[in-house]
Order: sequence, then structure tokens, then C-alpha cells
Amino acid sequence: MHLRNVEIFCDVATRRSFSKGAAAHNVSQSSASQAVGALEKRLGVQLIDRSQRPLELTSAGQMFFEGCRDLLDSFRRIEDDVRGMSDRVTGRVRVASIYSVGLLQMDAYVKAYRQAFPDVELQLDYLHPDDVYARVLNDEADIGLVSFPKDGGEIAAISWQEQELGLVLPPDHRLVDREAVVVSELAGEPFVAFTLELKIRRKIDRWLKGERVSVDVVHQFDNVENIKRAVEIGAGVALLPISTVRREVEMGTLAVARLKDVDWSRPLGVVHRRHKRLSVATDKFVELLHEDPATFSVAESAESPTNGHKPPERRKRTGARTRRRAVSKSNH
Repeated sequence: MHLRNVEIFCDVATRRSFSKGAAAHNVSQSSASQAVGALEKRLGVQLIDRSQRPLELTSAGQMFFEGCRDLLDSFRRIEDDVRGMSDRVTGRVRVASIYSVGLLQMDAYVKAYRQAFPDVELQLDYLHPDDVYARVLNDEADIGLVSFPKDGGEIAAISWQEQELGLVLPPDHRLVDREAVVVSELAGEPFVAFTLELKIRRKIDRWLKGERVSVDVVHQFDNVENIKRAVEIGAGVALLPISTVRREVEMGTLAVARLKDVDWSRPLGVVHRRHKRLSVATDKFVELLHEDPATFSVAESAESPTNGHKPPERRKRTGARTRRRAVSKSNH
């Protein structure tokens, strides 16, 4: 019970909220308040200043929080090592992802992971990039999925994908029959863009400026799915990772042309706290991310469910040689 109270306190402290800390443990706000109160009574000091909004830790609370966070990390590593002795993958994996990673692609990964490891609780939240990093740093997420990943300080990054950007077109566009176009042909085109606070938008703006091409930005969205929908209805064209529009191209609702004479791509990476060891369950998810999601549906329909220890054997690896390689700082 004491350890449970410590876990609740750490979540309340991280979120600066009793209600949010309670929700993280599926308990009532009153139960979370009682758990923290029990710790304060045991220690004889006040840990949280409840008069502040959002809540603030006292100096004693800050010291207790930092020590308990390290203690819980060590305890979870021990649990993970013991579970590993039985060759059984269990536990919880908390993933925070940027919106623009592509909902369809992530859905394939999530379904494949849950099939391969049914005893693991997998939680996936879509957030703004700054919030992804905040959750990882505050131990509210085990890993984050971001584009142009940072690697430095408290954040470490693992390379994931290098996504080629292509010109995404509505089916009736004048360039729809072209396999490739030169960037200068985008001049003056109505353009559906990412919002300005996203790094991919700033990169695309710099790339276009370098080619002396000016487009007419008519819509801005913070995720790939809304950009695709806008292009489908003919609002404009877009520059998107080609891998995120495969389904629409197959269905004929979108067309894509490669870009001539430029090599524009978006690196994706997996970020985590540098000094926190990934659990076996989390490591298995990172491994799965380096397999080809296009093979998942074939493997799932052709094979019976696994026993929770091994992913379907027919899945093909993509980029396995770079699975745990740190991202180069040149990508920042």
C-alpha cells in the first residue's frame, strides 16, 4: 500500500493535479488525496501546497518526488528482470506520438503489437510535439514518436524512419499523370500546409525558399489526416511523406508524384529519457516499429494468434540495422 501511495503521489506531482493523478491510476480524486495525505502523515511534513493552482510541491515534496521517481524506476527494472526469467512479456507501455505520424500507420503497429503481446497494456496518445517531449521528461510516457527528433541533455533518440516527401494531388489535378515533377512547377499552386509551429512546416518553407518557389498557402493543419482530406476535396496540393498516403493512392482518392532533383525527407525517431532503461515490453514495441506494417494484415490473417511471446514470423524487417542507433544531431 505504501508503494501504491508513492506511485499516486508521483503522478499527482508530475501532473500538478489530484484529478489528473487519480485518473492515471483509475481511482477517485478523493482516493488520490488520501494517498498523498497518508504519506505526509507518515513523513510528518507537507509534500504539496494545495493553495496553489496548479498544485506546487513544497521543498520537502520536491526532494521526496525526485527520490521516489528514481526508486520507482529501479523497482520497475527489478520487476522487468524477474518477469524476463519466465520469458513472459507483461507490463505497460505508454507511447506519446505527434499527430502527423499517420493514424493509419500507427493503427497497424498497435494492432500487431496487441496481437503479439496480449498481456501488455499499450497506451497511445496523440499530442503536440512539445507535449510529447514533456510527457517523456516527466515520466508520463515511456517513449515518444516525433519528427526531426532531438538528441541531447535528458533526451536520447533512436532512429526509426526516413520518410521521402512527395507531391500529393487531388485525382483531377493537371499533374496527376506525372510520375515526377520539378519543384518549380509548384509555383503559385494552392497549398495545404502544416501549421507554423511544426518543424516539418519550417523545413518545407526553407526548402521551397531555397528553390525560389512561392506557393499560396490556403489551409494549415497540425496533422497528416486533415491535410489529406483537404487535398482530396480539391482545396490544394501538399508535400507529405509518401508512406502516409499509400491507402488513398490505392483507393484512387489521391495521387502522388515524386520530386525531381531534390532529396526532401522527414526523419522520424523514438525519444526516451536518457538514463531510463526501457522495459522489455517497451523495447518490443520499438522493435516492432522497425518492421514493415504493410505485412501485418497478411500475417494476422494467415496465422493463428500467438502466445504473447513472439511476433508473427512472416513480418519483414525494415531498417533493422539502425534499430538502436542514436539519431545524428544533423537532423535537428
